Formats: sequence, structure tokens, C-alpha cells
Amino acid sequence: MSAPERIPPRSVTATDPAAAELLARGELTVRGRIREASNAALYCTVTYQDREAACVYKPVAGERPLWDFPDGTLAGREAAAYEVSRATGWDLVPPTVLRDGPYGEGMCQLWIETGPGAELLALVDGEEPEPGWKAIGFAEVGEGRTALLVHADDERLRRLSVLDAVINNADRKGGHLLPTADGRLYGIDHGVTFNTENKLRTLLWGWAGEPLPEEALDVLAVLRDALAASGPLTAVLTPLITPAEIDATRARVDSLLAARTHPEPGTDWPAIPWPPV
Repeated sequence: MSAPERIPPRSVTATDPAAAELLARGELTVRGRIREASNAALYCTVTYQDREAACVYKPVAGERPLWDFPDGTLAGREAAAYEVSRATGWDLVPPTVLRDGPYGEGMCQLWIETGPGAELLALVDGEEPEPGWKAIGFAEVGEGRTALLVHADDERLRRLSVLDAVINNADRKGGHLLPTADGRLYGIDHGVTFNTENKLRTLLWGWAGEPLPEEALDVLAVLRDALAASGPLTAVLTPLITPAEIDATRARVDSLLAARTHPEPGTDWPAIPWPPV
């Protein structure tokens, strides 16, 4: 009598409602290290019951100390960024959880396979962007030449710029933008977020000072309610960031709703991350 045929695990995608449960409860198996990352980032597979996916595991033990963020807090901030993104309904951050793993507590995030899509960033000659593009600023390109750095006038990027303003993202680089074959766009690497001081540093300044779209204002109103003292978003953020950081997030949402415009670069903090990509 032959053994029953083993049914291979079902692959889980970012839009699957089971993704967060898989990341939180599944067995992590380390497959390799992502060497380009500034902190320890391990490429893993995670398996739970009949489901499986690739993921990134960043243990707290592998975080580099930073002068302006408390030690050992970056993984919690990554998970908090996912929870805020989830509350917007835009789902711009891949499913992310804070959990124990082979090297201790860390963040675990679903791996996103990028696909072909429209170009999001470019260096162009001239002093003004072409239609369909937004100017970021001028960049040195070698031999004393400069070029205009631009990003696409893309609704997905605009939503991400609003999310970054809410979570106070200090490191929105081009390499943190992951377009997929199905037309979605995800942002990753949210370890330096939620600071109580203004540290917004991003490539997505093309809409600075412009009125926020009505859609964004509606989403910000939802976030304001969810961030009330007894709100559902406050409840899920409480184990991940400090009460002062939750208060600061609430204040940023209130400020965006009052101004009704995209924020503009500050003068006491570099506005564009380096390197930008």
C-alpha cells in the first residue's frame, strides 16, 4: 500500500487575509542573509498548517544602534507602520508582525516579488519635469554635471507620501519602493519611523504644499478616530511604540487635517535621504 501523496503547502500573497496569521504563527526557516541591508535581515520561509510563504526576518539583536532612536525599537516600528497602513485601507506596507524567531524577537514581513511596471524615479535634463512627473531636486551626476531628480505623478506614490507624513518616515528611498506585476506598490524598511520629533525625509516631495486629495482627507479622518485614546489603532500600536509616539502620530494626523495640504520640507533636518536610492 503506497503512502498518500503529500499536498504541497499553499503559497500566500500579500492580499491574502491569512498572511498575518502565517507570519505570526508559522515556523521560520532561515535561508540566507540579505547583505545589502544596514541591519541584520534574513531571508526565510515560514510554514503554518497548509500555507507557506517567503519572508524577511529582522531580529532585534541585529539592529545597529542609532543616536536618535532608542536601541532595540526598530522591529516594533516596522510592525507599527504596517498597522497604520492597514488602518488606511490602502495596504501600502506588506503584512508585518513582531514575533519570536531563531535569533530572538524581531519583525517578520512577507517577501514581495517585484514585477515590471511604470518607471517611478528618473534623472532628467532640464530645470522642469515633463508632464506626468514631479520634481524632487537637483542631483550631482558626475563630471560637474547635475540632473533633475523626478518621481512619477502616481496615485500610489501620493498615497505613500501621505502615509509617510503620518508615520514620520525618516528614510523613504527609491529602493524601498516595490511595484508588483499586478499593479500594486508596496513600501518597505520602516524602522526609522514614529519619532516624536519631525524627521520626515523622503524622495516623495513632488506634492509639497499642494492640497491633499479628498480621498486622503477621508483616510486621515478615519485615522484620527482610530487613534483616539480608546480607538482600535491605538490599541494595536500600544505594544509596538511608546505612548508619546502614539500622541505624536495623533498630532501629525490632526495637523494634516487642519492644513489640508501635503507637508513641506523642514529646515532643521535633511529633507532627502542619502543615498536617495
